[in-house]
Amino acid sequence: MLKTGILNPSINSLLSRVRHTNTLVIADRGFPFWPQIETVDISLVDDIPTVLDVLRAIQTNFVIGRVFQAQEFRDMNSGETIAALLDTLGAIPITLEPHVDFKKRVPQAIGLIRTGDTTQYANLILESA
Repeated sequence: MLKTGILNPSINSLLSRVRHTNTLVIADRGFPFWPQIETVDISLVDDIPTVLDVLRAIQTNFVIGRVFQAQEFRDMNSGETIAALLDTLGAIPITLEPHVDFKKRVPQAIGLIRTGDTTQYANLILESA
């Protein structure tokens, strides 16, 4: 039995299949569903968990090379919300692009983790290093 780290077996399975330069999506509660992509839905209620909660939880066992994010996140959210993400990512480079272009990357992802996050455009695509 696992005692620490990610306890969700579906997330553990998904993370173990991500290889060099593969991508993983962490999405907010309103992000579209893609039937062809394995989705682990861990949404409980509004904002539990958040995209940042999941990012922080997986960072200890997932080497992130870069992150893709919709430009609209920066346009629609407070400086405090943006700073929390930047602090969590540290030196990991972020590629900003229009949300329409961001969504075009999703079908190539290994999987998607859906959260209960209500933060506008909180979605991230993590590319493994």
